[in-house]
Amino acid sequence: MVRYPLRIFVLGMALLSNFYCQLVCAEEQPNIIFIFADDWGWGDLSCHGHPYVKTPNIDRLASEGTDFFRFTVASGVCSPSRTAVMTGHFPARYNINGHFAWVDQNARRNMPDWLDPAAPLLPRMLQGAGYMTGHFGKWHLANDMIPDSPLPSEYGYDKYGAFNCAGEQMPVHDDVNHTISLITEAIKKQKPFFINLWMHEPHTPFHVLPKYRWWFQDLENETDNIYAATLAHADDRIGCLLDFLDQNDLTKKTLVIFSSDNGPARAASPAELKLSYDTATGAGFGIGASKGVTGGRKGYKAALFEGGVCVPFIARWPGKIPAGVVDNQTLLSAVDLVPTLCELAGATMPAGYTPDGVSQVDALSGNAIPTREKPLFWKATSPWPAPQNRPFHWGSYAVVDDRWKLIGNEDLSYVELYAITEDQLESTECGKQYPEVVSVLKKRLEEWQATLPPKPTGPVFSSGRSRQNL
Repeated sequence: MVRYPLRIFVLGMALLSNFYCQLVCAEEQPNIIFIFADDWGWGDLSCHGHPYVKTPNIDRLASEGTDFFRFTVASGVCSPSRTAVMTGHFPARYNINGHFAWVDQNARRNMPDWLDPAAPLLPRMLQGAGYMTGHFGKWHLANDMIPDSPLPSEYGYDKYGAFNCAGEQMPVHDDVNHTISLITEAIKKQKPFFINLWMHEPHTPFHVLPKYRWWFQDLENETDNIYAATLAHADDRIGCLLDFLDQNDLTKKTLVIFSSDNGPARAASPAELKLSYDTATGAGFGIGASKGVTGGRKGYKAALFEGGVCVPFIARWPGKIPAGVVDNQTLLSAVDLVPTLCELAGATMPAGYTPDGVSQVDALSGNAIPTREKPLFWKATSPWPAPQNRPFHWGSYAVVDDRWKLIGNEDLSYVELYAITEDQLESTECGKQYPEVVSVLKKRLEEWQATLPPKPTGPVFSSGRSRQNL
């Protein structure tokens, strides 16, 4: 007869112990907010020396955290760049080499119509570690013109509000309000939170508000005014989020990262300032208002030169990440985010999963790492010969290994070599000086190419393909 009370006691102690463990783990785990801007150039920050753009709130992150000058995304365009963040893999492993568009366009480019929800996914890994997860802002791991694509909720998010996805399109400026709502809910539930805040700015169309244009009324050029006002609106929303963290005693408990999915967009030739329309976000000013800069790096969005893939990366976690520091040595990559954030969160990566990146917790802690354990690879679709009006947009493959970066055209019949550690602006091509390095890196690229799937597979195709006989 006494066994039942004993069992109840043991069960109660186990439940209490589990509850206590959850509280302790939640106390030790950092909250994580990953702010991913869209087409925000390396030089488009006042703390990076922009002559008229003002970003006081992002500058605050830099002054209270570490500014990593050598962060690179895994693509010069949107969808593959975001795939790498979500999976920790080079996007070519999923045949995602360009942005998701209409079904026929995806088919012509040998792409799927969306990222497979069964892929290894960062938010799902963090859910397994007890995190409440949310995604607010741009999606573009499918698109709004593919109505049968999976919703973001199928990728490991407890809450979402998004655009460039199937279903209802969230207004672009509601991103931070939704973020604050999820944080408020996580506080009540005493759970750590992970939030992807993927902002629209400064992608076209420019949905600029008069309030922010007034801030820059002294700029004589209207396109400068529109561009600065657009970035100021995004920075202002980030400021509201940082204030909310302060007011709720969350600043020291929260890792905040600011970055961009690729380099700044620029028209190939002078473009007239006029309105354009996006099916997901509505009307605004078009490419004529794109004035982003790269801080002296070659190329722009879609290039595999540094102007297309080297973007801002600022990380703040008071007491854990050094404040007011510039790290100009560590080569961080978007594929490093999954192993890094999983280590910080105490999350277990799936059995059999091997990320293409490495954990960079030591670098975040202030220990600069000038060389990488693993090489980095890029694949893109680029014209050859190089267009005269886009001289740095011909690279279809690139590899970074040790101190070297090799960029090649589609069949690797033409390559350029740069000592990227010392020459971060890729100012001096040095292939003739180091032919043996060129040979080794070309072989590395060829070996990597052989590991890539010839075509996408799995449940990643819209029913629209069969209707169009694609």
